[in-house]
This record gives sequence, structure tokens and C-alpha cells, in this order.
Amino acid sequence: MLSFWEQHYFTKYDFIIIGAGITGLSTACAVKEKNPRARVLVLERGLLPTGASTKNAGFACIGSFTEKRSDLNTMGEAAFLQLVSNRIEGLYMLRKRLGDDNIDYIQHGGFELLLANQQIDLSELEAMNKLLEPLFKGTVFYEKPEWVAHFGFDSRMVKDILFNPFEAQLDTGKMMQTLLRYAGILQVTVLTGANVLSVTELPTGVDVEATSAQGQTLYFKADQVAHCTNAFATDLVKGETITPGRGQVICTSPIPNLPMKGVFSFDEGYYYFRNIHNRIIFGGGRNLDFEQETTTAFGSNETILKQLEFYLAEMILPNTNFTIEYQWSGIMAFGPTKLPIVKRLTERQVIGARLNGMGVALGSKIADQLSHLLLG
Repeated sequence: MLSFWEQHYFTKYDFIIIGAGITGLSTACAVKEKNPRARVLVLERGLLPTGASTKNAGFACIGSFTEKRSDLNTMGEAAFLQLVSNRIEGLYMLRKRLGDDNIDYIQHGGFELLLANQQIDLSELEAMNKLLEPLFKGTVFYEKPEWVAHFGFDSRMVKDILFNPFEAQLDTGKMMQTLLRYAGILQVTVLTGANVLSVTELPTGVDVEATSAQGQTLYFKADQVAHCTNAFATDLVKGETITPGRGQVICTSPIPNLPMKGVFSFDEGYYYFRNIHNRIIFGGGRNLDFEQETTTAFGSNETILKQLEFYLAEMILPNTNFTIEYQWSGIMAFGPTKLPIVKRLTERQVIGARLNGMGVALGSKIADQLSHLLLG
């Protein structure tokens, strides 16, 4: 039984946001920035964000050339440019809201490794630069084959490098802690360990049923609800095409005199790595085993982990001693198009989901769009 105080002060809100990841917390903050008097509650099933918000590699990026080329071919020019624009705007909003120092935003640039079996037509590079120049106000991709030796990559496996000066990296942990603190300053209420079981829309509002880790069932009421759980959105929202995708990540022990700084990728972005405190964080390889990695269950995939370790030892850090100190997985969401789902579901419910592995770049932009939907 809830007390008088709990009934009056902890269960009734103007807006309830389901999910305390990048998108959910950013949506709550965007609502409060526009309407400081609004009562906003964020419900999170885990003690920490459940999906990939605290499990990603910290890429503040808009994507590699080969990824962009593939997106353009599959999406068409208009949708492709909209996606790139949303990533640029989302990163700008994130940096403006939290501040570069508070998230360790560093713009060392992005480097795409072209492997021995890859061929790039330089005319395609020129065409892509021409297409993207109005968005970035400058040339985006440069060919830099001399940097293969500079970074110490195995030249038998890596034949060329494409450089993007607009790519950056950030500290995922600092970003999420800063976002949570900022939400607190705005007087957003965040409850973790609250697993939402159902959302029932009524003429007078929305009832949200949740259970705690202790098995207690609580009922919250709000005027509007936002679903911001990305791959887990289909637990409560039906009819949307959202496919989960698990990402494997490893992190090395500290490596003296590590030569690389920046964000790196290869194989159309399916593999990605970066420096952090003289370590390498390396993730990806989902394309090796799509079937097993299409899941919302956290866990390891030994086939992918062995491939990541192979690339580290043979291609990225040849003749370098290191150990794997950390290993984890995160859950992302994908679909038939790389454009995320941002829309009103019903009179009182909205959704922002399916970020296609670009939550850092897209989360704040999606949050802004959701806040406008919520506030009408």
C-alpha cells in the first residue's frame, strides 16, 4: 500500500519518459527546458541504462565513407542528407547542453582503414565530398595512405586510410553522469529499477504500471508518455519494425606510447576502435553472426570476440604486447531504413527509437523532436 505522501508526490506527473538512456534523459531535459513547470518522471528498468547508452564506445561521429556510400545507395539522396544533418545537429545539441569539458569531447578526427581487398574509386570520394560540403562547410574525406605506417598498422592488411576531420570522441561515462546531473538540476525525477509492464491510455490520461526489483507493483499517471527504450520498445509498442542488434566490445590494458588518437573504423563501420587513456576500445563484428546477435539478451559471442582479438593482434597492434582487460556487450536497434522512428503513436503517446547504432549522435536531436510532440 502506498502512503498518503507517495500517492500525492510520487505517482502523478505531466510527462513520463520510459527509458533513462541518452534519448530518454535528453527528452526529459528538453521538455523541462521548454516548460520548467512541467512534472517529468523517467522510468528505467535497470539500475543503469539498459541498452547501449553506457555501453557504447564513445564515438561522436557521423560515419565513415564506405558507410556513407552504402547509405546513399540504399536510402536515396534526400533521406541520406536528412540522416547526416540529424547527426550533425544532434551532436551540436549534446555539446551545447552538457559542455565539451564535461563529456571529454575531443576532435582528433576519424580514420577509415581500407583493407587489402577493398578498392575505392577516387571519383566517388570527390562526389561524396561535393554532396556533403554544404552540410559541413568544408571537405569531409581525404585519402591518407602514408598514415598506415604512422599508426603502425600491418601494411599487408591495411592498404589505405581515409581521414575525416569532423569526427570526434567522448567519454561515455562522463557524458551519462553529466546528463543525469543536469536532469537533476532541472528537477526531473528519475526512478531506476522500475520495469514498466503496461501503458494504458484513458480519456483523462495514461496509466503506467511498473514493478520494482522487490516485486512491488506501482501505478503512475501522466498526461503524455514517451517511449525511449530503443531496441526494447517492442515490449510495449506493437507494429513498429525494430530489430535488436547486440554489439561486442573489448578494451585493452594500458599500452605505452600508443601511436593512435582518434576514432577508427573499417568494413563499412561494422568494426570500430578508438584510444582512451592509452588503451584501445574495439567493438563490432556483428556482421559475422547476424543471427545470434539479433537479440536483446546481453552476453558474449566467442566467434566475434576471437575475430576482434585477431584484428587487434595482427592488424591494429602488430608486435605489441597487450591484454584484454574488459569485455562487454550492448543492445542497439536497427530497421529497414537508417532513419529513426520519431512520431506520435496515439493522442497521448510518442516514440523515439531505432537509432541504428548512432545514439550518441542522434539522441539529442530525437529528444528535441519528441519534446515538441509532447508539448504540442
